[in-house]
Amino acid sequence: MTETVFTYGAPGLKVGAGASDEIGFDLAQYDVRRVLVVTDPGVAATGHPQRVADQMAQFGIEARVFEGVHVEPTDASLEQAIGHARETGPWDAFVAVGGGSSIDTAKAVNLLTTNDGELMDYVNAPVGQGRNPARPLKPLVAVPTTTGTGAESTTICVLDVLSLRVKTGISHARLRPTLAVVDPLLTHTQPAGVTASAGMDILCHALESYTARPYTSYDRKQPEERVPYCGANPISDLWSEHALSLLSRSFRRAVRHGDDAPSREEMAMAATFAGLGFGNAGVHLPHANAYPIAGRVRDFHPVGYPADEPMVPHGMAVSLTAPEAFRWTYPASPERHLRAAALLAPGHEYDGADALPNVLTDLMRDIAIPNGLGEVGYTAGDVDDLVEGAMKQQRLLATAPREVSEEDVAGILARSLELW
Repeated sequence: MTETVFTYGAPGLKVGAGASDEIGFDLAQYDVRRVLVVTDPGVAATGHPQRVADQMAQFGIEARVFEGVHVEPTDASLEQAIGHARETGPWDAFVAVGGGSSIDTAKAVNLLTTNDGELMDYVNAPVGQGRNPARPLKPLVAVPTTTGTGAESTTICVLDVLSLRVKTGISHARLRPTLAVVDPLLTHTQPAGVTASAGMDILCHALESYTARPYTSYDRKQPEERVPYCGANPISDLWSEHALSLLSRSFRRAVRHGDDAPSREEMAMAATFAGLGFGNAGVHLPHANAYPIAGRVRDFHPVGYPADEPMVPHGMAVSLTAPEAFRWTYPASPERHLRAAALLAPGHEYDGADALPNVLTDLMRDIAIPNGLGEVGYTAGDVDDLVEGAMKQQRLLATAPREVSEEDVAGILARSLELW
């Protein structure tokens, strides 16, 4: 018997210029007295996290700022943040101010200060134990300062496991933030390279959830078996389509003209809308491939990111195999792939499996995304290792609209060494 039920979840939303000035009031509604504000050093330097913390005092809330978040979190950096929160707690609530790294770190801190066990107990199998939290988490307010991850909307916490050189995650409905505060004024300091990479994450969130396996294609689940990623469904489709339309208008301009307020606002909205889509439908091949691409980087240093260590930023890693991945998924739903191409580049006629990949590569060239895996340091000799890492992401691959084999992934990766 096939599935007839889909689920949908979302945080409370507060959106608009100046929305971050009201967080003290929002938390006071939960009878909160002590709050840990979680951020990274770069965002802390803008003054936004301290300003958010300071305005809570008028509501009788004591707020402290932890600025030790590691950009692209690792198991080690999350354990450090969890240890700090345990030593300085207890905390009534958490506020994450920053990109996906800060929001994901706050999710892990919230989980491991309210539930027993250690980090790897909760990491998705087969990398970790895949344990579910037994107790409710504290209120978490997510305040994105980058326009990309959609982490403010989702149930996912992403991390690198250093010993395995693989990126994975923790996924459970209780990790979803209580409130997402989307203030586009906080994104104006985002460098062009970060806007480009993070924007490709938005784009792939929308495309992957839109082309994901439909919820009606799964075997019927019992109530206790339901997970946040349930497949493409009518509600997630609406959010994904709207995110794609916003990106078609604003993505290039936001990269080229970072001070353009309307473009920044639409990018912030697109990130949240795409998160509301993929946080319920799921993502698939480009994200599964991205985890080992980011986890096995050797010496690539992207423009606009900290230069102290090599990295392939998450959104960039996702984008590098997206054109070939969507060429491969095209037979599962040609109409959706063509509709997505038309939403991203309106005013043209599209036909065939090359349509969406061509739209993507045109955009990637325009915003200076590297031309394939070769430009970030990978060669044909790395394909087997990357396949091994991607195949560990079974939670994501299960959402792909076609059954995925190692040979399929190897072909996509090999064809992605040079995209144009």
